[in-house]
This record gives sequence, C-alpha cells and structure tokens, in this order.
Amino acid sequence: MKVLLLKDPKEDDSGQDPYIRELGLYGLEATLIPVLSFEFLSLLSFSEKLSHPEGYGGLIFTSPRAVEAVELCLEEDKKTEAWKKSLKEKWNAKSVYVVGSATASLVNKIGLHTEGESCGNAEKLAEYICSRESPALPLLFPCGALKGEVLPKMLKDKGIPMESLTVYQKIPHPGIQVNLNSYYSKQGVPASITFFSPSGLMYSLKHIQELSGDNIHQIKFAAIGPTTARALATQGLPVSCTAESPTPQALAAGIRTALQPHSR
Repeated sequence: MKVLLLKDPKEDDSGQDPYIRELGLYGLEATLIPVLSFEFLSLLSFSEKLSHPEGYGGLIFTSPRAVEAVELCLEEDKKTEAWKKSLKEKWNAKSVYVVGSATASLVNKIGLHTEGESCGNAEKLAEYICSRESPALPLLFPCGALKGEVLPKMLKDKGIPMESLTVYQKIPHPGIQVNLNSYYSKQGVPASITFFSPSGLMYSLKHIQELSGDNIHQIKFAAIGPTTARALATQGLPVSCTAESPTPQALAAGIRTALQPHSR
C-alpha cells in the first residue's frame, strides 16, 4: 500500500528517513513530499537576547527551526567562541524546555541540556513547565509566526512570565504542485496522507483535492498531533489517525491500524 507523508526527508544515522523505515516495517510504501520552506526573522534581536542569559529564567524550544535560528545567530554574529566559553554554560544553569526528541537532539548538539522532551506536544510541555517553575525571570520562547496559543496561555494563566520572539515563518515550498502532480501521475491516489502541521495542510490541500477528485473519500487522513488534527477537522476532513506521539513509530502504528479493513 502506498502512503504519502507531507514533510521534508531527514536521514538518520542509518542513511534512511525514519518515517519511511518504520512504515516499511508494516509493508507500507511511503513517499515524502516537502510542503514547507522557512525564512528566518529578527535574528539580530534574538542574538542580543541570547547574549544576555542573566535576563531570563530559561529557554523554550517547540520546533527544530527555532534551534536552527540559534545556530544562525551564533554563525552570523561570530558568537560561536563566546557561546562555547561562557554563554552555553550560563544557559545550562537554567531550564531549557523542549517538545519532542527531534528538537531535543538539536538542542543537545548546540551544547544545551534539555528537559521535558518526553512531552509530545506544547500543551503537555506547558503542564510540565507549570509544575516546575516559580515565576521570577521570564522564559525566552523563540517561535514561528504561527505559534499555537496553548502554551503561552497556560503559562500566563499560571503567572509564569514568558517572552516570545518570532524567529521564523513558514512559506509554501516552491515545488509542492509539481511534486504532487508527479506523485499522482506515477503512483495514483495514495491509501493515506499524513499532514505534519496546519500550515502544511493549508498549502497543499487544494492541490490534493484537485488531484484526488472523487477518490478523496477513499484516503485515510492522518495527523502528527492534535493541533494538526484540529486543522483537518476544521477543513471538514475525517481524521482517521492522530499519532499518539510525534514519532515515526507512533505514526506508523496509527496508520497501520487506520488502514486495516475493519477500520472506519
């Protein structure tokens, strides 16, 4: 069975994307098509804030892109030396909260210790932070332009100060239409399509509807997490599977269940 995942391919140590590998274990042939590109914003301002850990109680990362923004700040501002010598240590004396193992491993690569990575989404991370923090200095939260409101609201309700800074925005991948056309002409209508973000859905849905035609009702739609599942439901699409956690294993197990004949 053929399944389509709307995400960037990312090879792990084995040289294969872990989503393709996990789905392959269930006999599912996965294809990845990227639907998002990113542009970075406010890096000068972010770099300045990273240089002053004494002004913050810690950091929050809910996406790999926010960590990439840190790397860009260090490179462009020639701060790598200062980071290694003192800044990294000063941030490590504080809490560095992350969502998910993919983001955590990137944060570890820049030399920071993480906590909260087992929280699969922003809501669970907010609960975790609320159970740990006593309000003093604000937590610095580099985020995307379309950040969810759940985490900021939960922290605000608990009186935990936070300063968010938009450091990237999502833009449509220039090759969406061409790549989807090519996939449908060669492979036909997939048994399942997985969306990895509300914006990925927004940029690709029209093309998918046009290419699938009446066959769209046969497709099992899957979401990587609850926010994306809500976005699918808002578009009137049935959600056959929401991954229990944002991992290749959980998604593959969910899609396999959704594609079994008795599944509705």
